[in-house]
Amino acid sequence: MALSFSPGARQRVARLLTQYPTKMAACLPVLWIAQDEFGWISEEAMQLVAETLDLPLSHVYGVVSFYTMYNRKPVGRYHVQVCTNISCMLQGAYDVMGRFEQQLGIKRGQTTADGLFTLGEAECLAACGTAPCVQINDKYFEPVRPEDVDQLIRTLRAEAQST
Repeated sequence: MALSFSPGARQRVARLLTQYPTKMAACLPVLWIAQDEFGWISEEAMQLVAETLDLPLSHVYGVVSFYTMYNRKPVGRYHVQVCTNISCMLQGAYDVMGRFEQQLGIKRGQTTADGLFTLGEAECLAACGTAPCVQINDKYFEPVRPEDVDQLIRTLRAEAQST
């Protein structure tokens, strides 16, 4: 069965297309809708976006493979991304990353066995003034020190248990 957008997502796409001069110009935000809808951008999702926008699949694939903000494989409920760009790196981002790895028992690019956490590295989260920055799903945490990581994880685990 071919992948398809839900009625709500189709409405979002239709509204979005009125805001752009061409369908190609809407590729990035339609991919965001797809990622929101399906949790990640699979080959089937790329095909759906290509068909929706009347674009070649190769174009959509090129966009997805260029931008790191699109998840090309499933991620955990909490997608933890540690910024390691220069400002964050100089302020201890790799120590923060190491603490997440230690506490979660995974390396970057991996997901915990319970599917709760995926740990990744972000090239730049545009929070240089409050480095190091960590993005968890759509929320920024800044500045984050290695000693803050344990409490962040405890809070997220408690949140997951309560819902």
